[in-house]
Amino acid sequence: MSRRGWVLFALMSVIWGTPYLMIKVAVEEVSVPMVVFARTALGAAVLLPLAIRAGQLDVVRRHWRPLLVFTAVEILGPWALLSDAENRLTSSMTGLLIAAVPIVAVLVGMLAGDGERLGPVRWAGLLVGLAGVGVLAGPHLGGGSAWAIGEVLLVVLGYAIAPVIAVRHMRDLPSLQLAAFALTIAALIYTVPAAATWPGSMPSGRVLVALAGLGLVCTALAFILFFELLREVGTSRGMVFTYVNPAVAVVAGIAFLGEPLTGTIVASFALILGGSVLATANRSADRPSAAPSTKTTEDQAQHRRDVHSEQNETTQPR
Repeated sequence: MSRRGWVLFALMSVIWGTPYLMIKVAVEEVSVPMVVFARTALGAAVLLPLAIRAGQLDVVRRHWRPLLVFTAVEILGPWALLSDAENRLTSSMTGLLIAAVPIVAVLVGMLAGDGERLGPVRWAGLLVGLAGVGVLAGPHLGGGSAWAIGEVLLVVLGYAIAPVIAVRHMRDLPSLQLAAFALTIAALIYTVPAAATWPGSMPSGRVLVALAGLGLVCTALAFILFFELLREVGTSRGMVFTYVNPAVAVVAGIAFLGEPLTGTIVASFALILGGSVLATANRSADRPSAAPSTKTTEDQAQHRRDVHSEQNETTQPR
């Protein structure tokens, strides 16, 4: 990988590992709708002009229905649920739970009929990763955090479903246009709830910085760098940074918010990360039951790999 590729990789590893820290700070003083509106509006303000200048608006118009559904399951619901959950959960725990997205995405792909059979390695990854989620969430299910954990798991489900919608119904819609118009739609929808819950006094400086960081850094700048990273190193290499994000979330929570580092967090991190790596491994990691005997079988296998690669490209680790 080139030096530019490594720089982009390092930036994405940090940038998309810190939203949980900023959300935790922001919800201390402003409402959930305000957090989502600030993030989407600032992101849209930067990305929408770039998308309009790039053109292909006719493609956006042709896909307005799936774009609305994608926005609902990727931004409208998840970002509100995530912000509300962090009123009761630590940012590090939230980041670790979100790390289960690749595992759930494999299950969603199976239910959606992507046609790819899972071998023993990937099945083991699913079980290990889900065990990690259980280790992390289990001790909190009997207390007041159970609802918040349920909210984050709904976010995980939404993040896993959204790429399927994008791949199946918006394959010819460029990533920049998809991100820009999804953020714009979300900002417009959250305008009224944000206005209704507008804070009575000016939030503190740290909250304003957190809101600005969410919108300008973790959303607008992150998407621009994300697209550049994919162009520089390709999808399969570029998406490896998603395995680093949970570690950044944990370190950020400990360093800036004084959140505890417990044995449960360490164990769940190892299980979820290991499970994600195994569950999303290439088919070659599993021992094939039989070698492909025809050209048609090889073409079908290649098509499944292409679809899986496109799902990864559309997925936003947030």
